[in-house]
Amino acid sequence: MNPLYARMGTTIFEAMSARARETGAINLGQGFADGRGPEAVLQAAAKAVVERSNQYPPMLGLPELRHAVADHYARHQGLNLAAEEVVVTSGATEALAAAIFACVSPGDEVICFQPLYDAYVPLIRQAGGVPKFVRLQPPEWKIDRAALEAAASGRTRVLILNNPLNPAATMCGADELAMLADFCVAHDLIAICDEVWEHVTFDGARHLPLIGFPGMRERTVKIGSAGKIFALTGFKVGWMCAAPAIARVLSKAHQFLTFTTPPNLQWAVAEGLATQDGWVQEARHRFQHGRDRLRAGLAAAGFAVLPSAATYFLSVDLAASGIPLDDVAFANRLIDEAGVACIPVSAFYAEQPVTSVARFCFVKEDATLDAAIARIAEARDRLASG
Repeated sequence: MNPLYARMGTTIFEAMSARARETGAINLGQGFADGRGPEAVLQAAAKAVVERSNQYPPMLGLPELRHAVADHYARHQGLNLAAEEVVVTSGATEALAAAIFACVSPGDEVICFQPLYDAYVPLIRQAGGVPKFVRLQPPEWKIDRAALEAAASGRTRVLILNNPLNPAATMCGADELAMLADFCVAHDLIAICDEVWEHVTFDGARHLPLIGFPGMRERTVKIGSAGKIFALTGFKVGWMCAAPAIARVLSKAHQFLTFTTPPNLQWAVAEGLATQDGWVQEARHRFQHGRDRLRAGLAAAGFAVLPSAATYFLSVDLAASGIPLDDVAFANRLIDEAGVACIPVSAFYAEQPVTSVARFCFVKEDATLDAAIARIAEARDRLASG
């Protein structure tokens, strides 16, 4: 068996969710929202599966969806993308796989930022690449140019940027992105931008895509996710956007991964991108309400809560909270003693992990959050005693 996979453990998301199911714990670990998502998208999917084709759609994606993605980014991010520069995938993880397999050759070095989505490293290694890590630290999780330069070499070919950054719940500002663009141009790198959280931003902040910065239009793969935009994670509809010379190679990698994506879901997502801006805005406010509710409850229980600028998550600093446990021990005891599941952030590091941060998902109903807060508060003193 391929040792890359034979030696691989179960993902932290599945492991903690399985424990939550087994124990009946409130699951604030895995990132999925309560609720149905936008009704118009659900109805469009149901109608299409009955009334439209269920045979193979075009490998690159339905023209309606490719045009809808390009129009969506023109409207929201000022990007001038053509439909021909969009490749539809079966979720953003498939897009990441296709992008990495298309852009990384054996021996190429790939810069990644830790904490990171746990799919990056095995995909890079399966392509024969060598991951090179830039370690980010709480509470700011800022990218440092000197650390970038230290990670680069003559073999560096690709930089992977997750923005907003899921494990840290942060997002890059204009200055940080301009620095990254300058770095990519200076080192002649392709940037694979995992931007699935681009619409889940808070406090009036606006996502800025790296592809829109000087020098990046011809060297960026921009990845998006309908599952995150519409809180329909089970749809598994994503896309890659890139200049034609890159998109042609991306499509060749994609064709031997999933080849295509269910057509009814593609039609539904096209409908959503064209008509559901209001729902997306309302969801952003609703999710921010959940963030604020969980943040206030954990702070009142004596936890040091780290800032959350985007995504479905916020984290607590255990050491600053007076909890003398590492994040893995804390997460396991929280399930056993409080009946609440969270995620230890050390799971998002391939080396030199930060071990004092635990992450919670807040896109839940108020009653679920309140019950979780009460359980955590009741168990806090026992956890603080070690």
